[in-house]
Amino acid sequence: MIETVFSVLVDQYRITEIRANSMIGFEVALDGILLAYSLVTLGLVEF
Repeated sequence: MIETVFSVLVDQYRITEIRANSMIGFEVALDGILLAYSLVTLGLVEF
């Protein structure tokens, strides 16, 4: 299950392509990606 989630985050949400200038910038970008993934997984929005 964890491998599948990570694979989706890498392939569809391009989590490995975050180019932040600070740790806070990275956290904000990651939070946005995880929020989008959660909303799609719960069926609240379509991707």
